[in-house]
Amino acid sequence: MKRCLFLDRDGVINAAPPKGEYIRHWDEFRLLPEAVSWIRLFKAAGYLAIVITNQRGIALGRMSEADLAALHKRMCAELAGQGAGLDDVYYCPHAENACDCRKPEPGMIWAAQRKWDIELAASLLIGDGERDRLLAERCGIPFVLVQDGRVLETAVFPGSSTWQG
Repeated sequence: MKRCLFLDRDGVINAAPPKGEYIRHWDEFRLLPEAVSWIRLFKAAGYLAIVITNQRGIALGRMSEADLAALHKRMCAELAGQGAGLDDVYYCPHAENACDCRKPEPGMIWAAQRKWDIELAASLLIGDGERDRLLAERCGIPFVLVQDGRVLETAVFPGSSTWQG
């Protein structure tokens, strides 16, 4: 089984948009240099690096799936160009309470776990909010809360091992 660094997108890889706003195009995307460093570090330690992100803007009609695919393609290329390649990107395009993949529901994590043979308790989730924390807790994944590229706190939940990096 593999270890994985799961990362939220907005607020972790790129600067979060103002509340109620959405990153719709590359010119709105502001890559955080700390995220590049985190991905490089974990990839060097043999971890997968997978993005898990809610993108309700699609359900609200504020962007198309094609817009999101283009943004993610550019994000992946930019990160790879800086030595921080991603292995996969999972996103939830649905409205609230419409699916089992919208964080904090575990659908995206479970899909990644099945595809990549991931040992969740030996992995790590980096997020910037309560939905991310709840997702980590539900899946037994150690969690790191960040804001603006700074680590604010860490948590280990029942079912997860004491994270040893």
